[in-house]
Amino acid sequence: MSAVAVSFLERPRDLRRRRAIGARLARVLVELSGLALLLGLWAFGGWLIARNPSTAAFAGFAPAPALSRLYDMLRDGSAMAAAVPSLGRIAFGLLIAFAAGSPVGVLVGSSALFRRATHLPFQLLRMVSPLAWMPIAILAFSTWNAAIVFLIFAASVWPIIFSTAHGLRKLDPDWFRLAHNLGAGRWQILRAVIVPAVAQDVLTGLRLALGVAWIVLVPAEYLGVTSGLGYAINDARDTLEYDRLAATVVLIGLIGFLLDALLLAAIARVSWTNHD
Repeated sequence: MSAVAVSFLERPRDLRRRRAIGARLARVLVELSGLALLLGLWAFGGWLIARNPSTAAFAGFAPAPALSRLYDMLRDGSAMAAAVPSLGRIAFGLLIAFAAGSPVGVLVGSSALFRRATHLPFQLLRMVSPLAWMPIAILAFSTWNAAIVFLIFAASVWPIIFSTAHGLRKLDPDWFRLAHNLGAGRWQILRAVIVPAVAQDVLTGLRLALGVAWIVLVPAEYLGVTSGLGYAINDARDTLEYDRLAATVVLIGLIGFLLDALLLAAIARVSWTNHD
């Protein structure tokens, strides 16, 4: 094949590559423009607070002092010291919710009788705010830490249950018949059919559970603990360190964003529509 023919064949491929790079760059620019708009609104709000004598004491909420304090917190380790206890509570609460919610979700998705029997109580309990359980958690558990883990569990178990049930109910019954015809037993069907088919739904439920649990975490840590991100916000408010308060809020958002991105990557990895 001549060099001219090779060059002619490579042109469409180069063009597609350039278009893909351009589209990716455009997406990044759109996302950055949204972030820039958010920072601009934050800066404008900080400017309004600082120029008003009655609110000037809260000028630490502005981006410059907040981000400067966040940098100091990252450098001196106080950000990590606040985040680690919170991450431990989130991990423990989600682990318990996953261990309890996944089997229940399988039962809800596979048994019509169990689904009808649990529909009303599950829907009633699901609509109760997790923070409404706070007085009961304080009475039921001997430590503040255990009470917070329970509140995180109460917030996160329902998305896991219903996402698992949804994933199981949408399975084609012919898959099970085919597996039986091929001689698969119950555990083989669970491992080779059910788990791969519902993995994306389970992880989606875990992602939703993380979002709810991350919101519940901060007010839950207003309880008697002396560690965690919620405690750090409460302490900064009491000591009138508004730059540290704003920096902790930004830190909470960044950690939550990173955790959500990890789960999104896991969902994309198990997705059946991912052919990359």
